[in-house]
Amino acid sequence: MKKYPIQRGLQAVFAQAEPQDDGVAQILAKINELKTSKDSEISALKEQIAKAADTETVNALNTKLSEAEATINSLTEQIAALQLNGGGSGSLNAADKAAHDAIVAFMQRGEERAELKKSDNGNGGYLVPTEWDRTITDKLQEFSPARQVFHVQATSKPTFEKLYNLHGATSGWVGETDERPNTDNPTFKTLKFETGEIYANPSATQQILDDAEIDLGQFLATEVQGEFTLQENKAFFTGDGTNGKPTGLLTYAEGGTNATKHPLGAIKVVKSGDANKITYDGLIDLVYSLPATFAQNARFLMNRNTIAVVRKLKDADGNPIWQPSLQAGQPSTLLGYPVVEIAEMPDVAANALAIAFGDFKRGYMILDRKGVSILRDPFTKKPFVQFYTTKRVGGGVSNPEAMRLLKIAA
Repeated sequence: MKKYPIQRGLQAVFAQAEPQDDGVAQILAKINELKTSKDSEISALKEQIAKAADTETVNALNTKLSEAEATINSLTEQIAALQLNGGGSGSLNAADKAAHDAIVAFMQRGEERAELKKSDNGNGGYLVPTEWDRTITDKLQEFSPARQVFHVQATSKPTFEKLYNLHGATSGWVGETDERPNTDNPTFKTLKFETGEIYANPSATQQILDDAEIDLGQFLATEVQGEFTLQENKAFFTGDGTNGKPTGLLTYAEGGTNATKHPLGAIKVVKSGDANKITYDGLIDLVYSLPATFAQNARFLMNRNTIAVVRKLKDADGNPIWQPSLQAGQPSTLLGYPVVEIAEMPDVAANALAIAFGDFKRGYMILDRKGVSILRDPFTKKPFVQFYTTKRVGGGVSNPEAMRLLKIAA
């Protein structure tokens, strides 16, 4: 579908115009109309999937459902961006302009103005304006596959608690005049997710900062995204939870360091069927070990080396089980499910957890604490000005039942 051009960036932070520009209002109306149509299509597809009798039909409907959901996400992003930018009215909101001017003056000359807002995380920095925060987040979404497959939860607090119902209520059969004794009550447990601090420390010469042509917001986002992405991706899969790190998905596996941490138990492990390699039967066991409740939006996660191994596998009739994508922007499939390349997943080796499978939006949660803060340091590394940039991030398994892991073992 066609995407309407949307201006973004630090140099163009706009407020919502009232009344809204007629041209933009028409664009928003058309996008909302298409979004409503896609919502109806998604509902109809889910009803068809629930009634489908064979796997081939379910897989075909799931593909259509994924395409419709991707369209909805794109439309939602366009609506939000158009509303934020006020339709390109070109007039800066007074408060946004003041914040923009204040942060640029702070980065260039270290000036501290009243418009600068102090960070509340105790490190003494100043909060980046909203548009900068959104720009950095967009970079992470684009470059970090983990953020595309996991659920991202924004929070303004250092911790986030989730309640789990372990059921346990009992019942019984009674006659018309029999006594009704008390039954057991359901059991509830809570799990706390904590955020830690991730940082980057880019620097630039004063001469570059004085250059009126440089986009300071883009400069900061580009410099920090590489470090943030590297550290986050490692932690989301293998993080040990120390020093503020997230607890990685793989550590929740049966026998792992966090196997007993979650109220719902560990992530179940399925053996590959061979002590040193992946087998076709092992992949079938992996797929069907996942409860049907989570199969609809399931996908595979594996690294590039593992993908090379899996692409060579064939079924009993000699047909490749890997199906390459025939449409731009759509993932290749394995046994009918999308495959996402994740560099942090282990290689195929004895006892390695080489493949993850499941509904990861429901299985793993990334916590983003609101606000990115910076400290300007023109003294430590002359002639460079350093910008100590921090963001608080956390992560952990929200539902181990939604995922399965393939272990290379007989």
